[in-house]
Amino acid sequence: MTAPTTRPVPGPATTMSGALLPVMPLPQGELLTVNTEQSPLIRDSLGPGVHFKPLRLDLERGEWVVLATFAPGTSIPLHYHTGTVDGYTLSGCWYYSEYPDQPQTAGSYLYEPGASAHSLTCPATNTEDTVVLFSITGANVNFNEDGSFHSVLDAALIAHLTGALSEAQDLGPINYITGGFAGYTVEEV
Repeated sequence: MTAPTTRPVPGPATTMSGALLPVMPLPQGELLTVNTEQSPLIRDSLGPGVHFKPLRLDLERGEWVVLATFAPGTSIPLHYHTGTVDGYTLSGCWYYSEYPDQPQTAGSYLYEPGASAHSLTCPATNTEDTVVLFSITGANVNFNEDGSFHSVLDAALIAHLTGALSEAQDLGPINYITGGFAGYTVEEV
């Protein structure tokens, strides 16, 4: 058994001038940040024309944040969300086939409660790629056209796809923010 890593205990928090604060922050030596301009686009990840950049993949909490890019005319088949989704459209246009009268365009924010089901469509008439920032909790349970089970897409599979596709596409290592790792605070005797 490998020895667990002991996490540091935070000290008192102070302002820049040294005044004590009445809070106890987590120890953090640097900001956790990813610049999407410096991250390569993982192409054709979930089918032709469906690309993504992972920003945060927390396998323990089941949370995944990705910058998704969809070519005109692409779609994502029917899927069921086990958790919530926040989506912010940066460019282009998309809609759920079940709600064609509610297109999401640049500047649109969308919240999806858990247990929602839908099919994402980008119109073939789009003149640009559609780019959406998605923050997802849980998994997408994906279905075939006949309603039969196809697959499950979650933070763990996105992490796997990131590694496998970045190698296959010769992109090099992809930087993204991870979650904590379960362990013990004291080494077992």
